Amino acid sequence: MPMVHEDQDRHKGFTRRVLMLTCGKAALLSTLVARMYYLQVIEAEKYITLAEDNRVNLRLLPPRRGKILDRFGLELANNQQNFRVVVVKEQTPDLVATLDALSKLIKLSEHDYKRILRDVKRKRAFVPVTVKDNLSWDQVSSIEVNLADLPGASIEVGETRFYPYAADMSHILGYVASVSERELTGDPLLELPGFRIGKSGVEKYHDKDMRGQAGTSEFEVNAYGRVIRELARNEGGSGREMILTVDAGLQTFVQQRLMSEQSAASVVIDIKNGDVLAMGSVPSYDPSAFNLGLSNKQWNSLINNPLTPLSNKAISGTYAPGSTFKMVVALAAMKEGIGAFSHTAFCPGFMRLGNARFHCWKRGGHGRVNMIEGLQHSCDVYFYDIARRVGVDKIAEMANKLGLGNKVDIDLPGERSGVIPTKAWKLANIGEPWQGGETLVTSIGQGFVLATPLQLAVMVSRIAAGGKKVMPRIARGYREDGKSVAYEVGEFEDLGIPQEHMRMIHQGMDAVSNNPRGTAYKYRLKEEGWELAGKTGTAQVRRITLAERQAGVFKNEDLPWRRRDHGLFVAYAPVDNPRYACSVVVEHGGGSKSAAPIARDILRETQRRDPARAAAISLGSSNDSNTVAEDS
Repeated sequence: MPMVHEDQDRHKGFTRRVLMLTCGKAALLSTLVARMYYLQVIEAEKYITLAEDNRVNLRLLPPRRGKILDRFGLELANNQQNFRVVVVKEQTPDLVATLDALSKLIKLSEHDYKRILRDVKRKRAFVPVTVKDNLSWDQVSSIEVNLADLPGASIEVGETRFYPYAADMSHILGYVASVSERELTGDPLLELPGFRIGKSGVEKYHDKDMRGQAGTSEFEVNAYGRVIRELARNEGGSGREMILTVDAGLQTFVQQRLMSEQSAASVVIDIKNGDVLAMGSVPSYDPSAFNLGLSNKQWNSLINNPLTPLSNKAISGTYAPGSTFKMVVALAAMKEGIGAFSHTAFCPGFMRLGNARFHCWKRGGHGRVNMIEGLQHSCDVYFYDIARRVGVDKIAEMANKLGLGNKVDIDLPGERSGVIPTKAWKLANIGEPWQGGETLVTSIGQGFVLATPLQLAVMVSRIAAGGKKVMPRIARGYREDGKSVAYEVGEFEDLGIPQEHMRMIHQGMDAVSNNPRGTAYKYRLKEEGWELAGKTGTAQVRRITLAERQAGVFKNEDLPWRRRDHGLFVAYAPVDNPRYACSVVVEHGGGSKSAAPIARDILRETQRRDPARAAAISLGSSNDSNTVAEDS
């Protein structure tokens, strides 16, 4: 009997434990069911949203940068396909491990590692960072095959800038390059991998116009950060296509012609509307190289080159204008009632002022000359004489009218204003009063006077246009959303210079080039109807010392290149009905004999091509959506 009771007790205990366990399971199950109900029903909307956010990523897409075209529609800058591998920090559990794996496929240097880690640190976690771009097909294939082992990495297809005319257009177009840290403005577009902005030239001046509007890509990723599929895409909007005033064929000719010299610049302007048809500067560089990324060695070779290939000398190089400045002095004198046929000066080869002698370039002198003859022979003494009577401040007023001493506000970055001195300028900048001899030196474009090749081209444009305030421009208009729009060119302001004064200058410049006794007769244009009117100029770099003369150095060309004078020439053509103006500056060319033949060849080619009258792209008025013909 005791055994039976023991069995019954054990059975009851077991039953109680089973019952308790069953009740516990039931309670736990009830709790789970309640929680699931709460999460899936009551909080369903919240967690669906969270799940979507974890599963779906949104990424900005860089817009297509607008092309740059010449006046006839030829592409000067366009876009080419570019494959790159990027990595997103928030999608990779171990960034360095991913980079190590990529390095086995595409060779990443220590410099690459530092750059990538720096970019990852400065950008937001969801922003892709470029590991390497300009990948070959083989590199793309090897990465695609191994993407399962590269969490956070992916291949992107972007665009890179290409410049078909290479170095021939670089100083006008400029170049694009990656955004530097100081250029980040909080705009997420600037953080995109491979996104580049204009750093110089048209690319910089019209950068925001050409950027366009960013697109978006919505895509699904798995728990490892690998992209599963793209869900939606909005391509955004392309940037404006900029249409320039430049004639690509003429620009190529000008640049190649300048390359006969070590360092030089030239500008060609259509005097009717201010269109810059060509703007050359040598030496130059290939802007496409910046897309591929320059090594430190390559960059240093550019910035340390004493010939400054990155500098657009046409707008940022400042030079003493030499005798090209004499037209300014002549016009200032006529305005004050001095000069013209009524005034002559005798040139014995020098002028005395106090105890000083100011020499003419022709030591034997020119004899008695009037204004036209003074220009024709470039007689320094004649201009000493009239400048002494007029004074430096009146000369400065006329120089400013003709575009010197101030920026002409061309639509390019980096323009310099040059210097036109006055008495007040010297006192403010040097702290000394003006001296009478400085007026004489100023009258022949030396001393403090400095001008850019662009300013000299503007000066001769305004003279050729009969005293109209010609304003230069690089951009004619743009294309956007299927419409072509022209930048308006209004009527140029009249500078108020009497036409009889202008005719005197025209006759003098004509005589310089087309009179057998003119200083540039040797470099005239012989083609009938294409004749040019010009003015020579030499900007003295330094005098030949007594020691050098004793050593047998008598001519400028005998000096080392760096010590030779600059050569200048300004001109317009044709003489009888001016349309084109040109300036040429040859650094250390030894005088105007280096610049004059270049200007002659450029004006010959300009008239042969006659771009002002050729059929350019038809652009609509900014006030009218209809297209209108370009003026001729």
